[in-house]
Amino acid sequence: MKKTTTGLVALCGLFLLSACQTKSDNNDNIFDGNSLDGWKKVAGDATYSVEDGMIVGTTVKNTGNTFLVTEKEYGDFILELDAKIEGDHNNSGIQTRSHIDLEANEGKGKVYGRQIEIDPSDRAWTGGVYDEARRNWLYPLELNTSAKTAFKKGEFNHFRIECIGNETKTWINDIPVSYVIDTIDNTGFIGLQVHGIGKDGEEGKKVYFKNIKIQTENLKPQKTENQIYVVNLNPNNLSEYEKSNGYTLLFDGTSNNNWVGAHKDSFPTKGWEVANGELRVLGNDGSESTNGGDIVTKEEFSAFDLSFEFKLTPGANSGLKYFVTLSEQNKGSALGLEYQVLDDEKHPDAKLGRDGNRTISSLYDLITSNKQERFMRPIGQWNNGRVVVYPDNKVEHYLNGVKVLEYVRGSEDFKKLVSLSKFKDKPNFGEADKGHILLQDHGNDVSFRSIKIKRL
Repeated sequence: MKKTTTGLVALCGLFLLSACQTKSDNNDNIFDGNSLDGWKKVAGDATYSVEDGMIVGTTVKNTGNTFLVTEKEYGDFILELDAKIEGDHNNSGIQTRSHIDLEANEGKGKVYGRQIEIDPSDRAWTGGVYDEARRNWLYPLELNTSAKTAFKKGEFNHFRIECIGNETKTWINDIPVSYVIDTIDNTGFIGLQVHGIGKDGEEGKKVYFKNIKIQTENLKPQKTENQIYVVNLNPNNLSEYEKSNGYTLLFDGTSNNNWVGAHKDSFPTKGWEVANGELRVLGNDGSESTNGGDIVTKEEFSAFDLSFEFKLTPGANSGLKYFVTLSEQNKGSALGLEYQVLDDEKHPDAKLGRDGNRTISSLYDLITSNKQERFMRPIGQWNNGRVVVYPDNKVEHYLNGVKVLEYVRGSEDFKKLVSLSKFKDKPNFGEADKGHILLQDHGNDVSFRSIKIKRL
């Protein structure tokens, strides 16, 4: 019996050793807890040190963003760590699959790539995805406001970051925060940021990173239990997750099957084209609905979550309308609530209306969008629009992931706005129970793609 027990213990010991070796083989020792071996500081003059088994970054005045980056590059991985940051106005982040331009920043280098935000400010966008030094915000937490409370100020917070295939997903303290499907950067380094501060910034503020673990093999994605919005940058595409959550494409990049001309039975024979994955209205003379005319969805919608990408040419005007009933049978543009699509700088309509309520992403002639210039992309680049209509008639407009206005259809405030607008003589304007989605022909070259909708 004694010999048998010894044999069992030996076998168990071998099994445990094998299990440990397997676990070690599947995980890189990205931080040994004692030194910065395998890491290097780049781009700025903030400091990094190892204290009590943690990487500690400290702000230094008059320096730009500073990064501690891995010497090794990674492709698919699951990264977990705990982070704490001092101060309410400090900022940090975790770079994933990132790169450096060694010649930029007067030879100090410029880091660029997807960053997972650490944001203790009242904005509370921790866990959002920012494209450092390149495309700006990809996933601001306006897209998942319930996750803003996941981060705890002044405490260590647990981050889980999955980069598998073309998907980046984040969790903060086990709460799902962001979900981005991208088309670039399959590999790159991992980095820890100390944000730059100017002469008035608080020097000596620290950010702490500990329990840093990365898994690179046998990856098992964690299920996202809560239904969260997906930023899918793959044009005219729906992921399986989006499909399972009820999204459908109104434009698949190749056909016009879901659309017809307004007040018509078929798609316009001129003035519109489908080419290179884009649904394009073709410029004529800048007149409204005189070439191909507006197009509308064959289906009608009531409560919905609608996203679309649009690209303007210089001086162009168009729009996306919703709750279009076509009941007026007019010859011009069909009536409906309009998400304005416009070159604010060069088209004269931006100067008309009241207080800028005809500018890009505004509720046309009714409500001015509250947008910041840094969240707008230049003419000729793709911008993302979004309209959410809830079953209780609350409506939200977004531009590039940031909410720019909200209102309630049929409310007294809404009716007052209508009474002050060009629609004041239209009975019950914008209050239909359901309607078509419309893309406007305003006589200018404008492209649309990635039009997806979910019924709520």
